[in-house]
Amino acid sequence: MTLPEQPAPYRPQPPAEQPWRWRLEDASGAEVVLSGADAEEYGDQAFPNQGDAESWIGEIWSELAERGVAQVTLFEADREVYGPMSLSA
Repeated sequence: MTLPEQPAPYRPQPPAEQPWRWRLEDASGAEVVLSGADAEEYGDQAFPNQGDAESWIGEIWSELAERGVAQVTLFEADREVYGPMSLSA
């Protein structure tokens, strides 16, 4: 009797498998670099598809605005998809 193979341990997908990301920007279009816990929670998010990226920004846009982000631009790998998109209410 052969036992089934053990599933691979969870690992985050590498950037090539999650090419969608938001560039966080101030009102002038300069990139906003968050630090500390904010950087971990908001700064380096990557997504496997456009829909996931758009859902994420739709849920947390006001939190980003509170941290000084005025607008965002969506990228697929190095290709700018659209933006800047304002985060003002």
